[in-house]
Amino acid sequence: MVPFNKPPYVDKALEYMAQAVTNGKICGDGAFTHQCSEWLERNTESPKALLTTSCTHALEMAAMLCGIQPGDEVIMPSYTFVSTADAFVRLGAAIVFVDIRPDTMNLDEKLVEQAITSKTKAIVPVHYAGVSCEMDPVTDVAARYGLKVVEDAAQGMMCSYKGRALGSIGDFGCFSFHETKNYSMGEGGAILINDARYVTKAEIIREKGTNRSQFFRGMVDKYTWVDYGSSYLPSELNAAYLWAQLEQADEINQARLSAWQKYYEGLQCLSDRIGLPVVPGSCVHNAHMFYIKAKDLEERTALIQFLKSNGISAPFHYVPLHSSPAGMKYGRFAGEDRYTTRESERLLRLPMYYGITEQDISTVVEAVKSFYRGRPK
Repeated sequence: MVPFNKPPYVDKALEYMAQAVTNGKICGDGAFTHQCSEWLERNTESPKALLTTSCTHALEMAAMLCGIQPGDEVIMPSYTFVSTADAFVRLGAAIVFVDIRPDTMNLDEKLVEQAITSKTKAIVPVHYAGVSCEMDPVTDVAARYGLKVVEDAAQGMMCSYKGRALGSIGDFGCFSFHETKNYSMGEGGAILINDARYVTKAEIIREKGTNRSQFFRGMVDKYTWVDYGSSYLPSELNAAYLWAQLEQADEINQARLSAWQKYYEGLQCLSDRIGLPVVPGSCVHNAHMFYIKAKDLEERTALIQFLKSNGISAPFHYVPLHSSPAGMKYGRFAGEDRYTTRESERLLRLPMYYGITEQDISTVVEAVKSFYRGRPK
């Protein structure tokens, strides 16, 4: 059996988690949380990184920092996870979905401006599979219209666009450390605050609306409730588990990139029958996933079943949000759905995780080839 995913694990994790327990501070913002945050700031060149309990919560914080109010509109692709939209919907925003590019599965930057109305407050590009959206046009149009940019970089750790780390380009960037991601704390995330004016407010929101962070820095003599917020602070145990991986971040990244390349080279001979991932020259990706595209939904369904019968787990991905019950209730599609539905129905993801063996990759590649050998063109 070749599983689709195995959560990343390195040997130091249990040692660090034990240290967190013996340090006597496991509720969060201890030594391991600070080490993870500082690592993120160094590696993204962002002025402030805050660990959160999930990427969903990082996005919720970003929505609050954007000042989203009922009746506002937020532009994003429909091909994304529900959290991208949920974070803004819960504050009363309407979601305006734009079509994606068929090459990268990212929002089509050329369609953003025509989706803007007098109610638009933010644009949320989603960096699918660790491949960046075309951020220059997005930030340019945002600047011209006075809009915030929130990067959903859930899959974008260790990735960049024209030399800039994903998550550090917009006003806010949101990462995921879920067990399916390249680096994991089980369930967790982080928010990058790229405008220092929002740091204090972000800390207050994260700490239940209190100025507790300022108190621990000795800036106030006692902490109190000063604004709205919630509990977005992860446990030190989670941070300790993550820190062990961040210490080996380059090694983990290179191992995944090597696995991705083996898939790409092994399946290149089928490029006339399947779609392979596209990584534009302006982007550095992180091998978060390796997907292929079948001819259509019927072929994809058959391929997934064939792989399953051969002990290989290869799921499809998102059902476009605009076609879901909540998407129809809380949002609308701007313009024509030329690619979102069509391309989403073709895509399936092959097993990819830190530690996947060459033999398992070869097994998957040969199974895909076998499926197409037995199928007429």
